Amino acid sequence: MEVLREASIALQGRVVTLWEVSPRAEVLPVMTSSSTASARDTRLDLDSTLHRWGAPIIEGSRWIGCQLDVGTVWCIAPVRRQPPAPPPDGVERRSRERITLELAGLCMGLVDQPAGSLPPGVSPPRQRLPEPDALAELVRQPSVIAHEVANPLTAALASLDLSLELVRERASLDPGFRAELLEELAGVAEGVEYAIHFLRSIQDRARGGLARSERFDAAQVVRSCVALERPLARRHGIALQGIVGVSGVFLQGDPNGLYQVLTNLIRNAVAASQERKAPVVVSLGLMGETLRLTVQDHGVGIAAEHLDRIFEPGFTTKDFGSGSGTGLTVVRQIAQDMFGGTVHVESTARRGTTFEVRLPIPPQRVTTRDKR
Repeated sequence: MEVLREASIALQGRVVTLWEVSPRAEVLPVMTSSSTASARDTRLDLDSTLHRWGAPIIEGSRWIGCQLDVGTVWCIAPVRRQPPAPPPDGVERRSRERITLELAGLCMGLVDQPAGSLPPGVSPPRQRLPEPDALAELVRQPSVIAHEVANPLTAALASLDLSLELVRERASLDPGFRAELLEELAGVAEGVEYAIHFLRSIQDRARGGLARSERFDAAQVVRSCVALERPLARRHGIALQGIVGVSGVFLQGDPNGLYQVLTNLIRNAVAASQERKAPVVVSLGLMGETLRLTVQDHGVGIAAEHLDRIFEPGFTTKDFGSGSGTGLTVVRQIAQDMFGGTVHVESTARRGTTFEVRLPIPPQRVTTRDKR
C-alpha cells in the first residue's frame, strides 16, 4: 500500500491502482493508493491499454497504473521482479509517468512475494478489494460490443457469399479478372470469419469463461492471419507471401494466441521492410515432431548489440509513442507458456531478419481412415 501511495505522490496525486488477472480472465483491482477511490479510478480500459499493446491476459499477472487525465487512456506497467531493459543507445523514450510506474511495479514485485519467501518483517499482500458493480459492468461491456459488431459482420458474410456465387456464374467476365476477383473476395470472407470468431471469444471471456484451450488446425490459423494482414502490408507497399507446407496438424491451446504471435512478427517485418519494399515471407512446415513457423524479411535488420535484448520487456528502438517494447516479449511468452515452444532469431544489419517459432506437436487424434 505504501508503494502505491508514494507513486501517487510522485504522479501529482493521481490515484494509482494495482490489478491482477483472475482465473476467469478478468482484470480486478487488488488495492489503490486512496481509500476513497471511486469505481472510475479503478476501472482499467483493456482495449486502450493491454489489448492496444498486445499484452497477454495471463492468470496471476499483475499491473500497476493510473489515468493521466480524465477521459484519456491509462498509463500502466507490469509488476515484476526484474527491472526493465535500459533504453537502446542511452536515449530514454519512456514518459516520466511510465518510468515512475515501472519503478513502483518493480517494488511491488520484490515485496509482494509468496508468504514463505517474504523477508523478515514484510507482511503478505492484502486480499483483493470487493468487486464493485461498476467493475462488473466493465466485464460486461466487451460482451455487448462484441455482440453488436459480430451480428452485422455475420450478415455481411452472408452477402459476401452471395456475391461470390454471382461472380462465379457470370459468364461475361474475363476469366483472369474473375479469378483475381474471386481470390480477393475469398480473402475478405476469410478475414471476416476470423473477426467473427474472435469477437465470439471475447463474449465467452466476458461471460466469465476460462481462457480458451482447444484443439485447432495450425495451418488454418496461419492462412487466416496472412490473409488478414496482407491488405495492411500492401498499404505500406510490402508483398506478404504465405507458404503453408503442412495440413491436418492440430495444436492444443488458444488459436488467438498463435494469431497474436504471428501478427506481431508480421507487422515488425513489414515495418522493417518499408525502406526496401522487399517481400515478407511467412512459412509453416514440419521439422521432425515440431511445427516450424518462420517470418522472413529483407529489411533493415537488427543491430548486433541489440540482438540479445529484443525479447526483454520494455526494450524498443522505436520513437516514443510508436511502440511499447512488449511485442516480442509477448511472442516468446505465448510460444513458451501456451504451446511449450521456442523462438529463435537470425538477423544481419541491412540484410534482413528471420524469426523462427518452433512448436512441439501434441499427440494427434487417430481417424478411422488412419486405422485402415
